[in-house]
Amino acid sequence: MNEEWQKLLDIMTKLRGEDGCPWDKEQDHQSLKRYLLEESYEVIEAIDNDSDSQLCDELGDLLLQVVFHAQIAGEEGRFSIEDVLRGLNQKMIRRHPHVFGEGKASDSAEVLSQWEKIKSQEKKSEEKPKIMRVNSNLPALIFAQKVQEKASRVGFDWPDIKGPWAKLSEEIEELQAAAEEQRQEELGDVFFALVNLGRFWHLDSEETLRLAVKKFIRRFDEVERQVQKTGRDWQDFDLAGLDEFYNQAKSSERAKQKQSG
Repeated sequence: MNEEWQKLLDIMTKLRGEDGCPWDKEQDHQSLKRYLLEESYEVIEAIDNDSDSQLCDELGDLLLQVVFHAQIAGEEGRFSIEDVLRGLNQKMIRRHPHVFGEGKASDSAEVLSQWEKIKSQEKKSEEKPKIMRVNSNLPALIFAQKVQEKASRVGFDWPDIKGPWAKLSEEIEELQAAAEEQRQEELGDVFFALVNLGRFWHLDSEETLRLAVKKFIRRFDEVERQVQKTGRDWQDFDLAGLDEFYNQAKSSERAKQKQSG
C-alpha cells in the first residue's frame, strides 16, 4: 500500500513538473473545484448502482483530486499531503474520545453531540464561534438538513413529530396566501419545513427527492415509449392521454414491486 501511495504522489509531482502535462500544470485550486464536485457525485452514483468496480474506480478519481490540491499547496509552500493526513489523524482521535480515550457515548446521537462540542472547543480561540458554521455551497436540501441538525443538537427543536407537521401546514397556508413577490420566500419555507419533517423520520431529504425524480424519469420514459409505439407526435395527445400512459406505467411498476417483494 505504501508503495502504491508513493507512486501516486510521484505521478502527481511529474505531471506538475517542468516536463509534465500542460493541462495539469495550468490548474489551480479554483479551476479544480468543478472536478472535485463532479467526482464526488460520481462516487455517489457508484454507491447507488451498488457496483464495487465502479465505486473502486470513482474513489480513486476522488482521491486524485485530494492529492492534486495538496500538490499545488505543497508547491506554494503552504502545506503538504503529509500535513493533511497528520491533521486528519489527530482530528479523528481527538473527536472520538469514547474510542481512543476515556469518554463515553452510548449511541449515534450522543456521538454527534459530543463531536459538535469538541469541534466548538477547538474553535474557541476564534472571537465569535458560530453554531451555524455550515458550508452554504452544499446542495440546498443537504444545507437545510445540516442546519436543522445543528440546531437540534443544542436543543432548538420540536419535542415530537407534531411540531413539524403543524409547521408544514402553516407554511403551506402562507404560500397559498402569498403575493407574487413573496412566493419565492414562502415556497422556500415550505421546502425547509418538508426537510424538517423528513429529518424527524430519519430520512435524507436529498436522497428522498433524488429517488422521486428518478421514479418520475422511469415512468416518463415509459410514457415516451407508449407515444412512440402509436407512431403519433406528442402534440397529438392532450394531458389526459399522456396522463393515462403515466398511470399505466405507475400501475405496472407497482405490480412488479409486489411480485418481487
